[in-house]
Amino acid sequence: MSKLIFFLGGAGSGKTTLAKALSRKHKTAFFDMDILLRPAAEAIMTLQGLDPSDRDSPEYKRLCRDLGYRITMDAALDNVQLGIDTVVVGPFTKEIGTPDWIEQELARIGRSLDDTDVRVAYIYLANEALYHERIIARQSPLDEWKLENWDAFTASLARKQVAWPLPSSAVAYIDNSDESPDIAFAEVEQRMYE
Repeated sequence: MSKLIFFLGGAGSGKTTLAKALSRKHKTAFFDMDILLRPAAEAIMTLQGLDPSDRDSPEYKRLCRDLGYRITMDAALDNVQLGIDTVVVGPFTKEIGTPDWIEQELARIGRSLDDTDVRVAYIYLANEALYHERIIARQSPLDEWKLENWDAFTASLARKQVAWPLPSSAVAYIDNSDESPDIAFAEVEQRMYE
């Protein structure tokens, strides 16, 4: 039974770093929504006369958000259908609050929760200051809107509950506040591959 592992959480939590480490060690397919959508998002935003590096404004969400999730899930599901363990990275904020979303996605490839091992690693940090510190440290132009609109952006950092009908053992909320990601990685690996 192939695994479909989601790494969710706010910007700066370290979800991509942990997901890449797990993919590297277990040789899974790896799909990061930011990477997959980037060329299309840059083109769409540029054509609209907007900042091509913006990934957070209401305009970006209206024009690009749903496309990014569709591209990411189509690529991920194609690999799941091939029987390949697959890691997906992205916030999925709207999707995790919709109970039947994961079942609808699996149905697109004739699968269900009975024949696909869906797991979730929700990565978070202990406080807002840590998110701010890590977002500044990574020095990405994709973070400019976040930093310039910090008060509005921080609402997206609140930890969310996964509403999908998964057993509690399949969903791990992992605090990645320690300076070394090794502690969080050990927990991620245990929970995703127990």
